[in-house]
Amino acid sequence: MKLYYDPRTVNCRKVVAGFKLMGIDFETADIDYFAQGHLAPEYMAINPNASLPALVDGDLKLWESNAILQYAADKAGAASAYPADLKVRADINRWLLWEANLWFPSTYVYLVENVVKPILGAEPDQAILDGEAERFNKLAGILDAQLAGRDWVSTPDPSIADIALAAPMHLHRHQKLPLENYGNIRAWIARMEELPAWKSTDVAPLLGLS
Repeated sequence: MKLYYDPRTVNCRKVVAGFKLMGIDFETADIDYFAQGHLAPEYMAINPNASLPALVDGDLKLWESNAILQYAADKAGAASAYPADLKVRADINRWLLWEANLWFPSTYVYLVENVVKPILGAEPDQAILDGEAERFNKLAGILDAQLAGRDWVSTPDPSIADIALAAPMHLHRHQKLPLENYGNIRAWIARMEELPAWKSTDVAPLLGLS
């Protein structure tokens, strides 16, 4: 399997950390997102959405980071990270969809305003942050409630659901995510940050963040 990626981006880190959690071997092809490498015709032949990452496995060209995690888990037989039990798998799938549709868009606002803009020499727009607060707090409340009394989101051990949900908040300190009222999320992300798969894919040094 060959992963086309830029390790600095949210969804690329998600996939790499997930692969490492599952002990999956893979090749990489570097695509410089900030130099618009994802817009090159040869890459768009793999992923016409011009988004990162994409996976090539033989004649399969697969995009969408959560789909990549699901496919790789099944191919590797990673039963701990993506159990075959129908109800457990449905729960994991639910959180993967929730992350892509709701959690990522909300946390991404904080990433853009408090991380990307300062890196590019621009000031955060407080009005945009204030406008996102209600939606973020609603979603954080849902995730915090799910984590009450449990270490991981869906399973006794870390799963691809945990990887997916942690990815868009992977720079939460720099993003300045308002997590003060969400003790379960704070404890969970601290556990995530102790996982070797997560530690080894830390993006902060690549972005010049301390």
